[in-house]
Amino acid sequence: MKKSCILCRKSKSDGIVINGKRICKSCEEKLISIKAGNDFYEYYKECIKRDILSLTLRNKMINCTSYS
Repeated sequence: MKKSCILCRKSKSDGIVINGKRICKSCEEKLISIKAGNDFYEYYKECIKRDILSLTLRNKMINCTSYS
């Protein structure tokens, strides 16, 4: 199944999937090799925070609320 990469927005079927969000193999390799502080590093970090972390936190808050 093809999903768009959260970093480059291209529709690819390779790479990794985290909480239903895909990072393509090409972006995964760039992310692993890039140095912290680089403009692309900051861009990738913001994309991950926006698309993966916010979803994870939202789901945890919903799960915690439903147990109260």
